[in-house]
Amino acid sequence: MNLTKIVSFILLIISLSLAYYLYNSIDSTIEERKAIAATEAIIIDKLSIIREAEKVYLEQHGKYTSSWDTLTSFIENGIVPIIVKRDSIVSLGYGQEKAYQLVDTIGKITAKEKIFNKIYNITAAENGVITEILVKPGESVVKGSKSYRMKKDGSTKVDEFTFLEPGTVNQVARIEPGTRVSKGQLLVSFTKVQFNDKIDIKTLGQLPDSDKTFDIFTNVIERNGIKVSVIEVKDPAPINPDRKESNEAKNRKPLRFGSRTDVSTAGNWE
Repeated sequence: MNLTKIVSFILLIISLSLAYYLYNSIDSTIEERKAIAATEAIIIDKLSIIREAEKVYLEQHGKYTSSWDTLTSFIENGIVPIIVKRDSIVSLGYGQEKAYQLVDTIGKITAKEKIFNKIYNITAAENGVITEILVKPGESVVKGSKSYRMKKDGSTKVDEFTFLEPGTVNQVARIEPGTRVSKGQLLVSFTKVQFNDKIDIKTLGQLPDSDKTFDIFTNVIERNGIKVSVIEVKDPAPINPDRKESNEAKNRKPLRFGSRTDVSTAGNWE
C-alpha cells in the first residue's frame, strides 16, 4: 500500500467518524427536545387541572388555597352545587323595564366531576313554546347534532337548535311538547370531558420524575377598594434551558399560570 492509499484510507476513516459524530449529535439533540416537549406537556396538563381545581375551590370557599393537601382532598371529596344563571325582565310600566339575573341551584355533583368535565347548559333562546326536546339523559351528542325545537313568540315557524360542543347529556328538563317557556329557561345540561380523570390526584402538585412540587402562591389583595384573591402556580425547576426566570419573553419563562399582582389565571403556554 503506497502513501497515497494510506492517506486516503485515513481521511476516509476521519470522514466517517466525523459524519457519525455529527449524526449522533443531531440525533441526541432531537431526542432531548422530544423528551423536553413530552415533560412540558405533562406539566401543562397538571397546571391546567390545578388551575381548574383552584377556580372551583374559589367558587366554594371565596379564596384560593396554597395547601396541596387541602386542594387534593377537595378534588377527591368535595361536593359542589350545579348553578344555572338566567336573565329575567320585569315591566315597570310607562315602557320601562328592569333586568334581573336569577340564580338557580338545580342539583349537586362531586368537585372532581365539576373540575374534569366542562358543564354546558342549553337554555331557551327566546320566549315561546317547546315543540320537542330531541335528546335523553345519558345520550352522547356531537357538535351540530339537534337539541330541541321551539316556536318563538310572534313566529309561525318552528326553529331547530343544535349542540355547539360534543358531550354526554346528563339532565333534560321535564317539559312536555306544547309547554310555554321563558328565555333563558334551562332545557338540557350536558358535559364534555376536558381532562384525563385517570391522573393520580395525590401527585398532582408534583413535578414529573421529580420529588419537587410546583411553587404555589395565594393572597388577597386590594383592587379599586375591593379585596380580591390572586394565585400563581409555576414550575420551579424547568428542564428546558430556554425557560429561565430572567427571560424577557413571558411565554419563555418557567411554565406558570396566574399572577401575584393581577386578577388573572392565564397560563403562559396559551
